[in-house]
Amino acid sequence: MRSCQSQNKSAANKTIRTMDSRDKLMDRILTTNDTTQVGDHSGKSILARGCDPEMGRRSLAVLPPLLGYPEMVSVSNDHDFIAQLKSKKWAVVFFAPGACRYNQAQLPIPGNIEFTRGWSLEEYRALVYQYQGEDVEIVETMDEQQIIPFLKNALENSRSK
Repeated sequence: MRSCQSQNKSAANKTIRTMDSRDKLMDRILTTNDTTQVGDHSGKSILARGCDPEMGRRSLAVLPPLLGYPEMVSVSNDHDFIAQLKSKKWAVVFFAPGACRYNQAQLPIPGNIEFTRGWSLEEYRALVYQYQGEDVEIVETMDEQQIIPFLKNALENSRSK
């Protein structure tokens, strides 16, 4: 299995920095054209459901400061996702691009459990509304460059925590 982190390789006495696919995805997230100012969202929260725990960890390190410091939790399996949905009211529930791409391809979203096996985002949305109410903001995108502007907008329009 290939390492998740950038690797240094030496070729002809020169060090070359290579990027793995996760580095490229993070670069796409951070190279958004969104230049709008962000307010203080420290009283709000985002629950992110993705497929890749490493991308979730990386996102938690960079997104909150760019979004006004909301509380942010990232999960990559439905056991944790459902537990988080039951634990509190979230201002925003975010389905990460990987989950959205699996949905678009009509493939199961990785991290599913017996209860959610075969679900599309339609069923996930219904579950979110069941536990969070109709006023929760749900964000979905397959494009990493839309993450920051979509989450900023959702936070602006969302309820507190």
